[in-house]
Amino acid sequence: MRYVVDLGERPSAAIAGTEARFPVRRIFCVARNYAEHAREMGYDPDREPPFFFTKPADALVEDGCDVPYPPRTQNLHHEVELVVAIGKGGRDIPVAGAEGHIYGYAVGNDLTRRDLQHLAKKDGRPWDTAKGFDFSAPMGPIHRVDEVGHPRAGRIWLTVNGETRQDGDLAAMIWSVPEVIAELSTLYALKAGDLIFTGTPAGVGAVVPGDEIACGIDGLGTLTNRIA
Repeated sequence: MRYVVDLGERPSAAIAGTEARFPVRRIFCVARNYAEHAREMGYDPDREPPFFFTKPADALVEDGCDVPYPPRTQNLHHEVELVVAIGKGGRDIPVAGAEGHIYGYAVGNDLTRRDLQHLAKKDGRPWDTAKGFDFSAPMGPIHRVDEVGHPRAGRIWLTVNGETRQDGDLAAMIWSVPEVIAELSTLYALKAGDLIFTGTPAGVGAVVPGDEIACGIDGLGTLTNRIA
């Protein structure tokens, strides 16, 4: 007996200023890449190698769209992040050449089922159910490098119902974007279409149905979503 598998349409992201789309291959994320956030999560930040986890590509949610409140959680958290879109692949990419692999940047929100994450940490289990659920990766349009350059510093912020929750600076990253790319490329062969969520500053917190989340990064616009 043969089975027909419908792979559907490949997930993609909007590109700022154009009708073109950016086909998305994989979503990688960096944990605890801002010292103050690491401390609020109960860790002593240092320069140990970055810790990575993933989300499915179809977890993406576009700017302006509602995010359904996920099942099996009573503690859904927001985490605003700089997202890197890879335009050229490679393995064992040197730090000095890493920016040459970047297509552009976007604002993202790494939604997290914090209660499930705490249980996973306690039991030494993977974070998949806490991080990789449906609609867990809201992301704004990708801004091309040839238009915005490489943001190494600048305000990164998030509000819930108009109240500021997170307010930091990209310069406070423990590991820079080139260092993240270089380290990740020793674990995976990066390819065009990969996205990297690069970590969140302090101030993460819970959201509930009806909340309006707005977040932004200097030069990359604003991402707005409502929890439904």
